Amino acid sequence: MSIEDRAKATAKNIEGKAQEIIGNVTGDPKDQAEGKAKQGEAQARHSVEDAKDQVKKAID
Repeated sequence: MSIEDRAKATAKNIEGKAQEIIGNVTGDPKDQAEGKAKQGEAQARHSVEDAKDQVKKAID
């Protein structure tokens, strides 16, 4: 598990949520979509880190 990679994924998730909220407030569908996409990217990064953790546990 890379704490740095998890922190980056968490930051990307927060950034995406903020952008989506701004899009909701301003009514900008582009910001809403980009925010959701960033959240999806963050979720994928977390999944990769979870998979790495599972492999490491299996090896140990």
